[in-house]
Amino acid sequence: MLLGCIGDDFTGSSDLGNTLTRQGMRSVQYVGVPDHPADANVEAGIIALKSRSAPADEAVRLSLEALEWLRAQGCRQFLFKYCSTFDSTPEGNIGPVAEALADALGASRVLVCPAFPATGRSVYLGHLFVNDRLLSESGMENHPLTPMTDPDLRRWLAQQISGTVGHVPAIVVAQGPDAVRTCLDAQDAEGHRLIVADAINDTDLVTLGQAAMNLPLLTGGSGIALGLPGVFREAGLLSDTAGNWTGQSGPAAILSGSCSNATRAQVVHHAQSNPTREVDADAVMAGEIDSEVLAEWALTQDGLPLIYTSADPDTVRDAQLRYGRDTVAGAIETLFAATARALVAKGVTRLITAGGETSGAVIEGLSLTRLEIGPEVDPGVPVMRANANLVLALKSGNFGAPDFFAKAAQVMAAP
Repeated sequence: MLLGCIGDDFTGSSDLGNTLTRQGMRSVQYVGVPDHPADANVEAGIIALKSRSAPADEAVRLSLEALEWLRAQGCRQFLFKYCSTFDSTPEGNIGPVAEALADALGASRVLVCPAFPATGRSVYLGHLFVNDRLLSESGMENHPLTPMTDPDLRRWLAQQISGTVGHVPAIVVAQGPDAVRTCLDAQDAEGHRLIVADAINDTDLVTLGQAAMNLPLLTGGSGIALGLPGVFREAGLLSDTAGNWTGQSGPAAILSGSCSNATRAQVVHHAQSNPTREVDADAVMAGEIDSEVLAEWALTQDGLPLIYTSADPDTVRDAQLRYGRDTVAGAIETLFAATARALVAKGVTRLITAGGETSGAVIEGLSLTRLEIGPEVDPGVPVMRANANLVLALKSGNFGAPDFFAKAAQVMAAP
């Protein structure tokens, strides 16, 4: 294994696997830390954790356990992957995990770059943009668990760490890898270990990857990995042997728990020509929703059935005030996990999920441990094979075109 990756949720980890696979790197996503060595042909191992919304000390512990396993596989470089909208609170978990990994590796000059231009995420002057809006005006300020109210990554990250935050400006990145290395050295000399890097396009991300070729640790969205396979390839370390992918026949269903603007628009679009069933938070908390009933409903529908709880932000806030944020989230995740088990037990072979927390709950509910990365549906979202009878598409809330659900089902299908 050449590259060891730690993802703070399941959809983001599959996003990273998609990036690496498209660049020709044999990648496998593991659900949690494996209890056995990796196969010898795995070039990039991605350990998907459910740590994004966990307490900071738990996120650090899980990430260090993942790092220990990846180091044992012989990795030459490590990547901590988080969301391209930098989902976190003023307490963490991005900063505490990044510092802990840097301590364990003795790493300095640690890049911080969530940019993903293919999905409209860019970093300029240390600020994170979503398309033409600052992060704090993109809808992410309404996120139910990690509301992003400050687009200045340096300021947001500084609240989470014990050290200080540096910066590599866009004008330096545009000058190439050598200029970036010189800037990183200067930032290190000033005492900055975590260093935010601007990136406006994919070329910038490739430059950052080339500049970091000898650094033990990088952090960022999946875009930061764009240049890494090329670096390994130039060093003669990649096999250039592509994996084989085959689609899956059988019924498909969708579970959506994301409240993002993109997912809510996808739900509306899908409902125009497919059966949908909304799950109300009050009904969930009252114990009025049964997973077996939901699964049976889905399997008796014509078209591509969608079960969702993607309410508008005001509705979500009202439910959180009545029952408590973590209580509501936990109850809905438990319901979706049970529904996923019921769907698969009843014969569903293609399962699509929307939302990082929802996807994590489904993966854990199905007791999956290893996912083979397949073809891309939309930027950042691949399909994945869990076993001989089940393929998945795990979508981050903000990703995907309006017709994502139908498109995903088609990409997953056998020819």
